[in-house]
Amino acid sequence: MGPGVAYFPAISLSFKESVAFNFGSRPLRYPVDGYLPLQNPPTTDLTKAHKLLGYMKNVLSTAIDAQEDRLVDKDFTSWRLHGEPTVLVTLAHIFNHFAPLMCKVYLVEDVLMNFLLGILEGGGSVNEHPLIQQLLDLFWLLMEDYEVNECLKQLMMSLLRAYRFSPIIPDLGFQIHYLRLTTAILHHEKSRKYLLNNVLFDVLRSVVFFYIKTPLRVKEAGLEELIPTTWWPTHFDKEGKDEREPADESADERLRRRAYERGCQRLKKRIEVVEELQVQILKLLLNNKDKTTGEASRYIFLNKFRKFLQENASNRGHPTALCPPEYMVCFLHRLITAVRASWDDGNRKSPGSVGSDEAYVPPQLFYNGKVDYFDLQRLGGLLSHLKKTLKDDLASKANIIIDPAEIQATSMDDLDEDEESGAAQRPFGAVAMGGALARPSWLSSPTLGRANRFLSTAAVSLMTPRRPLTQPEKVKVRTLAVEQRTEEDIEGSHGNDGLLLGRPLEEPDQPIADKSLLEIVDGIVMMYNLSVHQQLGKMVVVSDDVHEYAVALKDTEEKIARCPARRPDILEELQKSQKVFAEKLNHLSRRLAWINATIYSKDKMLDVYWLLCVCIRTIEHADNTGSLFAFAPEFYLNVAMNAYSALKNYFSPANSMEELPGYEETLTQLAAILAKHFADPRIVGTDIKDSLMQALASYVCYPQSLRAVERIPEEQRVAMMRNLLAPYEQRPWAQTNWILVRLWRGCGFGYRYTRLPHLLKTKPEDANLPSLQKPCPSLLLQKHMAELLSMDKDMAASFLNSVLNQLNWAFSEFIGMIQEIQQAAERPERNFVDTRQLKVCATCFDLSVSLLRVLEMTVTLVPEIFLDWSRPSAELLLRRLAQLLNQVLNRVTAEKNLFDRVVNLRLPGLESVDHYPILVAVTGILVRILVDGDRQGTSRAASILLSDPCFQLHSIQHLLGEGGDSSSASVSSASCPVVWYLVSSVAPPIPPAATGTTSSSDRKHFSLHAYTDYISQEEKQKVELMLAFLTEESKQAAASSAPTSEEDLCPICYAHSISAIFKPCSHKSCKACINQHLMNNKDCFFCKATITGVEDYSKPATS
Repeated sequence: MGPGVAYFPAISLSFKESVAFNFGSRPLRYPVDGYLPLQNPPTTDLTKAHKLLGYMKNVLSTAIDAQEDRLVDKDFTSWRLHGEPTVLVTLAHIFNHFAPLMCKVYLVEDVLMNFLLGILEGGGSVNEHPLIQQLLDLFWLLMEDYEVNECLKQLMMSLLRAYRFSPIIPDLGFQIHYLRLTTAILHHEKSRKYLLNNVLFDVLRSVVFFYIKTPLRVKEAGLEELIPTTWWPTHFDKEGKDEREPADESADERLRRRAYERGCQRLKKRIEVVEELQVQILKLLLNNKDKTTGEASRYIFLNKFRKFLQENASNRGHPTALCPPEYMVCFLHRLITAVRASWDDGNRKSPGSVGSDEAYVPPQLFYNGKVDYFDLQRLGGLLSHLKKTLKDDLASKANIIIDPAEIQATSMDDLDEDEESGAAQRPFGAVAMGGALARPSWLSSPTLGRANRFLSTAAVSLMTPRRPLTQPEKVKVRTLAVEQRTEEDIEGSHGNDGLLLGRPLEEPDQPIADKSLLEIVDGIVMMYNLSVHQQLGKMVVVSDDVHEYAVALKDTEEKIARCPARRPDILEELQKSQKVFAEKLNHLSRRLAWINATIYSKDKMLDVYWLLCVCIRTIEHADNTGSLFAFAPEFYLNVAMNAYSALKNYFSPANSMEELPGYEETLTQLAAILAKHFADPRIVGTDIKDSLMQALASYVCYPQSLRAVERIPEEQRVAMMRNLLAPYEQRPWAQTNWILVRLWRGCGFGYRYTRLPHLLKTKPEDANLPSLQKPCPSLLLQKHMAELLSMDKDMAASFLNSVLNQLNWAFSEFIGMIQEIQQAAERPERNFVDTRQLKVCATCFDLSVSLLRVLEMTVTLVPEIFLDWSRPSAELLLRRLAQLLNQVLNRVTAEKNLFDRVVNLRLPGLESVDHYPILVAVTGILVRILVDGDRQGTSRAASILLSDPCFQLHSIQHLLGEGGDSSSASVSSASCPVVWYLVSSVAPPIPPAATGTTSSSDRKHFSLHAYTDYISQEEKQKVELMLAFLTEESKQAAASSAPTSEEDLCPICYAHSISAIFKPCSHKSCKACINQHLMNNKDCFFCKATITGVEDYSKPATS
C-alpha cells in the first residue's frame, strides 16, 4: 500500500458475527508507531478544535469581579450558566467556529469525548459533576439544532463503541468510565429526550450499554489475580451428579473451596458496580416526571421499546437484524431492577396499589387493542378468528363491541400494511349513551395490516366507577401507531382507563401500578420468550464442561493410584493427562466464576423467579375471565414453563430453588396451571398444548413438583386425572401415557428401578433427565384414578379399549420393524440399518412397555373392570387383555427367536430393548389377575387366558428360567452376519461380540431369579404360585375340552366356536370377535350393513 502503510484485509467471521472496518475515519484504538491508516487524520481540524476547546476552558475558568473591575481565576468544574452577557458573547464567538467541527465523528471522539471523560476522572458520583449538564445547556443554547443533534448522535455512538470494544480489566475501569459519562449525558433532560426519540433505538443498539461481555481470555481479564485459588467438585455419586458439601470433604478441599468462593465474591462486587450504573441509566429513561420539555421520557422509551420488541419478534428468520441474545439477557435483568424500583416508588405514593412483589399484567391488555402483540400467536388462535367467534363475550364481559365492518377488514388478505397512514387519518365517530364524552383515547398498533390489528373501530366502554348504576358508556375509537401514542393514551384521564379499558367483572377494581409499567412488564415477559431463555440454556455449557473435566480428572487420579510400578510409561501418560485436565479446569473454573456472577447469580435467579410469578398471576387472572382467556398470548404460558425450567436446571447447584421466597406455594400454583390447561379447550395451538403436556410429564418425575401437584385443590386433581383418562384415539397420547406411568413407577411388579439392569454399566448422557429420576409414585393420584374408573363405567371401558388398541398397534409395529432388521442381517451382502428406523423401533418398544404398565396399574387399582362380569364390557376387555399378553409372551420368551436375536445384536439406538422391562410388566398383570384376586376372579381370568388359542404354558415357565427351548425356536443367531447401521454416513461395523455369536450353551436363559436386586422374594413366590396354578388349570382344561369341527369355528378368528348372530344381516361369529369389533365400528364385519343387535347363537342339534 506504500511506505509506512500496512493493510490486512483477511478476517474470519463465525455465524451471526459482523465486523466494522475503521480505515481512519475515527481515531485508531491501538495505533502502531511507524504506520499510518489509509485515511489521514484531519490534523487541521484537530488543531483548531483543541485550540477552541482551550479557549472555552479559559472562559469557563475565568470570572469577572465587577467591584474591582478585573478578571479572577476559578475552578472551571464549578462553572454555572448564569447569563452573564460578556461570558455568553465570548462563548458564542467560540461556538461559531467550534460547533461545525463537532459534527465530525473524528473530532467528537478525539476531542469532545476525551474532554468530557476528563471532567469525570476526579471520581465521586455523576451528580457531583454538574459541569457536564451546564455544558449541554450551553450546546443547546449556542449551537443550531441540527448541529447539536449530530454532535450528540456521534458522541453516543463513540461512547457505545468505546464501551463495547474496551478490554476487560480486573476493576472494569474502562466500562465504568464510559458508563459514567453516558449517565451524565442522559441526566440532561433535553439531550435525553432527543437521544431517546432519535438515536438510542433508531441509530444504534443502546442495549449494548447494558451488556457485560465475557472475557475471552482469563489471563487478560486479570481473573488469575482476582481469583488466585480455583476449585471444582471432586465428589460424585454413582450417577455422576455433584454431591454438595459432602461429609467426607477434606480440610484442604474445604479451604480451597472457601478461598475460591471469596474470589468469586470479590468479582461479583466489581461487576455489581457496572450493573448499578446500567440500572441508573434505565431509571433515567423511565422518568415520568420530566414534562417541562414535552412528553416524559418514560412514554418515549415505552414506544421505542415496543418497536424494538416488534423488530425482534418479526425478524426471527434474519439473525443479523436481531438483537444478540447475550445482550438481551443483561438488558432483561437491568430492566427488571429499574422497573421494580419505579413500581415500588409508585406503590409508596399510592398505598392501595399492588406492590411489585405481587405484579401481574391485567387481562384487558390482551383483548382491548391498546397493546400490539404483532403477529404473535394467541392461546385461542388467530386474533381475527377470536374477534369473530368471541364478539358476544367481549360485549357482555368487557363492554367491547366489534364493528362488523372491522371484522371483515381485518382479514389478512383484505388490507395491506401501506394503509396505515390513510387509516390513521379517517374520522372517528362517537356514540354516547349518557352524554358527551371527553376526548376519546386511541388504541395502539404499529401496523394496521396485520390480522391481529385489533379494534381499530371498536367501541370501548369507559368503565367509570362514579356512575355504577347507569349503563356503561361506549365510544368508537381508532388505532394509533406506537410512535404516535401519548401519555394520555397510555395512562388515561378523566374516567378513561387508558391501557386498562374494558375491565372484566372478574378483575378487581383497584389500582395496580402506572399503566406504562404494566406494558413494560409485558414487554419483559415477551423479551424472555424471544431469546433470553435460549441464551440461559446455552451458557450452562461452561458448567457442564467443568463437571466433565472434573470427572475425567478424578478418574485419571484413580488410575494413577492403581497404576503398577512396573509400568512407568503408562504412569507418564496418565500424569500428562492429569496436567492437561487440571490446567483446563483452572481456566474453566475462573470463567465459570465470571458467568455465575453475570448470568447465574442469586440476584439474577430472583429476577427470573419474579418473572415466573408475574406469569403465574397473569395466567390466573386471565383464566378467571372465562372465554376471554383465549386472547392471552401463548408466550405467557411458555415463559412460565421455561422460567421454572431455567430455575431448576440452569441456576443449580450454585443457587438452590428451595431457598426462594414462597417457593412451595409457587410450585403449587404452577402445578395447578399445568394440570388445568394441558387439556383446556380454549387453547388450540398444537405446539403450546404439546409444551404443556411435556411440562406436566416432567413435573411428575420429581418428588417436590409431584407433591406440588398433590397439593392443588382436589377438584382440580380429579379433573386432571379425568383428562388423562380420556380415550387415546384422536389425540397425542404418548405423553399422557408417560404421565400415568410415572405416577405408577415404584409400585409395579419389579418396577422400582431408575435404570434398566442391562444399562447399569453404561454412563447416562444426562443424569438430570426426567426419565432418569428415582421412582416417586403418587398414591393420592392413583386413588383418584381408581375412583374415576370404578364409578364411570363408560369412561373406564373406552379408556381401556383405547389402551389395548394402542398396545396392539405399538407392539405390532415393533415386531414388524425388528423383522426388517433381522432380514437385513440375513442377507449375505453388507447391509445398513438407518438409525432413524432403529430409533422408531426402540420408541415402539418403550411405548409397548409403558402401555403394559398402565394396564398393570389399572388392573391393580380397579380389578373389577376386568373381573366383575356384571359390567357389560368386563369379559370382552379381559379376553382382549389375555390375547395381547399371550401374543407378547410368545414373541418375547422363545429362545433364539426373532426378538432374542435382535436383542443380542445390541445395535446402537436399541439399547432399551431387552427382555426384562417387557416381561416383568406382563408378569405384573398376570400375577394381579391370577394370584392376588379372589377365587372367582382368578378362576375367570385363568379360564379366559387358557381359552385363548395363543396360550402356551412354556411361555410362563420361561419367566423362571424353566421350560427350555421352545419347539418354535428359530435358527441360531450364531449364523447371522453382522448388521451395519447408518448415522448419516457409513458407520463402522458392529463388533462380532455384539452380534450374539456366542454359543447357545454360553448364553444365559432369562429368569426372574437372576434379578435379585430388582424383584423381591415375595414377588418371585407369587410367580411360582401362578405357574403352579396355571399348570393345574391347563391340565383340567385339556381333559375337558371337546374337538370342534372346522365349519363351526368363527370365520374371523378361527379360534372359538360360533356363538353370536348379527341382526339384521344374519352373519355369524364368536361373541368375543363381534364385541371387539363393535367397540370401534357399528358396521357388519362382512357386509358393512349397520348392526342393530347381536343375539346368542347355538348350532341346532342334528337329527
